[in-house]
Amino acid sequence: MSFPSNLDHLVYAVPDLEAAVPAFAERTGVTPVPGGRHPVGSANALVALTVGSERAPYYLEIVGPDPARTEPVRVFGLADLDHPHLATFAVRVDDDLTTVVERARAVGHDPGDVEPWSRATPDGDVLRWHLAKREPKAYPAPVPFLIDWGSTPQPGLGDLPTLELVSLRAVHPDPASLAPALAAFGVDLEVSTGPVPSLEAVLRGPQGEFVLR
Repeated sequence: MSFPSNLDHLVYAVPDLEAAVPAFAERTGVTPVPGGRHPVGSANALVALTVGSERAPYYLEIVGPDPARTEPVRVFGLADLDHPHLATFAVRVDDDLTTVVERARAVGHDPGDVEPWSRATPDGDVLRWHLAKREPKAYPAPVPFLIDWGSTPQPGLGDLPTLELVSLRAVHPDPASLAPALAAFGVDLEVSTGPVPSLEAVLRGPQGEFVLR
């Protein structure tokens, strides 16, 4: 598997969600489904990710400022974003989130405190989960954040259009510096050396294979 086995979802951050969805559909042949709105001021659209032809608990979140709100959005770098990019990704962990946070802090990486999050869906339901997510100094961020859906159904297994996830890799000026945090999270990620941090996901859909970065 050329991506972390405990992947939960990829985060594709965009400055304008209403423009990004049709642009993504034109590029891929798959139209993302509205996911809903977060209290922090962001909104999203979703595509499930398969492994080959099999459904898996993975999905792509296209996230941008909520068009219904005007204040700056202080998550995923959206307040200053001027172009779409693959910003980061989330992983599930087998242990309690607090335990994993403590393990990461012990090796010098602070993923943030465990906090409750929620999203109101277009149908009026409210999905709830817990995150450990600290805003990094800059995006793209090759070190993921942590998520625990609890009793909430994982969106990647829901009624969503699909794309195939082929691979996920990262580039960083100092790959070795990421190793302790990735190991604390149980993340097996290919990281190569390059001038600036970046993430690259290879996806496959009706219009063929493409790279999201």
